[in-house]
Parts: sequence; structure tokens; C-alpha cells
Amino acid sequence: MLMADRSAVYEGAMPTRAGQVTLETRGMAPIPLENRYGGLHRIFTVWFTPNLVPAAFFIGVLALNLGFALGTLAIVVGTVLGALPVAVMCTWGPRTGLGQLPLARLQFGRTVFVPGLLMWGSTVAWDAINAIFGAAAIQLLLHIPFWVGLLIVLAMQGLLGFLGYEVMHQFELWGSIVLGLMFIVITVKIAQIGNFHSAATVHGGAEVGSFILMTTIAASFVVSWGAYASEYSRYMKPDTSRPAIFGLTLAGTALSSIWIEILGLAAAAVATNGTASGIRSLLGGGLLGGLGLVAIWVGTVAVNAMNDYSGSLALQAAGFRIRRPAVAIIVTVVAFFLTLWLNTGSLAGKFENVLLFITYWVPPFAAIQMVDWRRKRGNMDVAGVLSAALKPGWEALVALVVGFAAATPFMDASLYVGYASSHWLQGGDIAFAVGFVVGGLVYGGIRRVQTGSMRDPEAAAVMPEVVR
Repeated sequence: MLMADRSAVYEGAMPTRAGQVTLETRGMAPIPLENRYGGLHRIFTVWFTPNLVPAAFFIGVLALNLGFALGTLAIVVGTVLGALPVAVMCTWGPRTGLGQLPLARLQFGRTVFVPGLLMWGSTVAWDAINAIFGAAAIQLLLHIPFWVGLLIVLAMQGLLGFLGYEVMHQFELWGSIVLGLMFIVITVKIAQIGNFHSAATVHGGAEVGSFILMTTIAASFVVSWGAYASEYSRYMKPDTSRPAIFGLTLAGTALSSIWIEILGLAAAAVATNGTASGIRSLLGGGLLGGLGLVAIWVGTVAVNAMNDYSGSLALQAAGFRIRRPAVAIIVTVVAFFLTLWLNTGSLAGKFENVLLFITYWVPPFAAIQMVDWRRKRGNMDVAGVLSAALKPGWEALVALVVGFAAATPFMDASLYVGYASSHWLQGGDIAFAVGFVVGGLVYGGIRRVQTGSMRDPEAAAVMPEVVR
């Protein structure tokens, strides 16, 4: 009875079919088999729509020093590499019925509060980054103060995050159509005025370093979704095709990001910034400029609603016994003040620093989860997620810390430049790759020593009906 009372805050009402507009009070508890539903198409739209945002356009502008051809290559390579772990981890939702951070309780145990709080902080930071563009767009469109536009954006996204899974899936579905059409119009305009033949302004070692750094920046934009991935497939039936989920997640995440970032790169020479006002000016103002501002507005709500929803699950996974809808509102309120700070001073510098630092922890985290999944062959003790007696989990925390520490010399942001980056890589940044490899090797090594096997014997104790 005590255990039921303790876990009640993580349970609650759930949608039962596509299109059902209802308040989801369900938190991080696994989704029962009888509540599983949803077609494969929604996997594509839920990952396609959130990347149709000015932040992606802004990233493309950052590649200007590489020229169009090399900048495009860096964007494509970085985006695909960053999207791969997202696609892998999204396939775990139907198998477990769990979100990504709740699933991490099985590896991190009582130390899960560390990645849980990191994840929650990341969602707040992403909220703020995106909200700058959305609030500015509303300010320009409606001629109101920035803070009022910010309140409008946060209220809309907060409502979606509050209502939960199905309402957000529906918004992302229709958003993919509306935003897709809007950005097609914008693409036609940029095709007429953009510079698709710009040359690199850096050469030799500096060019190599800039290419590596740009690849990492492009990867960072999508790799952070890895800490969110399975919550947007956790309601799907367990027998849903894993290759299909992988392919649709990869396609949805990569195509939209690459599309908008290349638009930013092509327009960089004529639009010196990727802000809302810069995009409106690029489109020539008038009706088309207004359309661009509406696209920014809708896109901001689409991406930030997912931040609010995932942030609510992350805080529960960290051990906070607060109802999921309430946590979604808390994320939104905190993001309001961070957005106001980011909107002061140089946006470009703050944008790059925040973008990199809020994602450096994700690759070793993803590697730890992948190694554990591989060792257990996907037979996860789903029921153990809500246990009041979690294992210590020091193995995963050590691997996360060591992976992050090993990546530190390879980081390059204006707040901190590692020795390897400045002395060996000409300012290049390969911290993501280093963190992923080291984090995975350390965790796998510790578990191998503990169990004496490449497979985890704990997985044999998991009942088949729990993980179907």
C-alpha cells in the first residue's frame, strides 16, 4: 500500500487513441499495454516540426566562414551524426513504455538526480534560446513589448506541455504541414537572393578547425533530443517496427534541421544575423515578412512544448514527487527569466556557449544507456523504475563524469577552450565523440568486471510480460 501511495504521483490519466484531446496526468510510470496506440507517421512529424525554427537558421549563419559548399557539408555530417543516437533511443519507447530519463533510473539508480537535473536544466536553456526568436517575432508582428511577446509564447507552449503527449503529437502533426508550407515559401525567396557560391574566409589549419567546430555545433542542435527520445514513442505498441521508428526519427530530425540550417547559410551574406528582424528583412517585409514572423512564432511553440513536457518527466525521474503537468508549468516560468537574460548583450556569443554546454553531457549519457541496453538485450526491468529502493548506480555516474572529463580538453566555446582543441585541432571541437566513446567504454568496463560477462545476468530475471 505504501509503495502504491508513493508511485501514485507518477501515474494518472492517459490518452487511449489518436486525436483524443485530454489532460494527461500520467508521469514517468510505464505506459500499460492496453493504452498503447498510434501510427508510425507521427514519429516523423514529431521530430520534423520542432526543428523548423530560427535557432536552426542561426546555426547556418555560423557556418559562413566556411563558404557554402564546405559549410553545407559540415551541417549535413554533424546533423546526421547527432541524429543517430536519437533514432536509436526512440526505438526503446514501444519496448519499455518509458521516457528517456525515467529509463535512466535503471542505470543510474539513486544517482539519477545528476542526469535528471542536467536534463531539466537543459530543457529550460533550450526554452530560453528558442523563446528569444519567438518573442521577438511576436513583438515585431503585433508591435508589443518583448516581454509581452515572451509571455504569449510561453503561455502557448506551457499549455501544450501541460496537456501532454497526445495534444503535442497533434500540434506537431499539423505544425509540420503549416510550417512546411511556410518554409517552402521562404525557401523560394532565399533561392532568389541567397549566395550559394560563397567562398571560405579561413584556410589551412584554421579551415579544418572551423569545419570540425561547425560539425559539432550542427550535431549539438539535434543530439540533445537523445535525452528526450523515447517519451515520444512510449505510447506506441510494443510490436511497432523498430527499423521504421529508427528511419523515421532519423529522417524527421535530420531533414528539417539540414533544410533550415542551409537556408541560414545561403542567406548569411545578405542577412547578417538570424534573428527575427533579420529574417523579416531578408524576406523583404510586407506579407512575406509577416509570414516569416508567424512561422517563427509557431515553430518556437512547437519545439518548446517538447522541452516543457520532457523537462517534467526528467524532474520526476530525478526524484521530485510533483505531478507532471505542474512541473511543465515550472519549466515555463523559469525559462521566462532566463530568456530575458539571454536577450541582453551579444546573442551570438551566448547562443553558441549555451548550445554547446547544455549538450556536452548528453553523448556519455547516451552511450551509458546504449551499453546497458546492449548488455541486457533490451530486457529492461521496467517495473523497477518506480521502486523506492533503487540500486546505488555509482557505475553509471562514474562513467558519466569520466566521459565528460575526458571530453573537456577537446571542447571549444568562448567560455572555455580545451588544450587539445586550441593546440591540436586549430579550434576544432570533438568533445561529443570523445565523451560518447569514453563514457560507453568506462561503463561497459565496470559492468564487465562486476558480472564477468559481456551480457548482464540481471536481464534474465526480467519477466517477459513486463517488457513485451
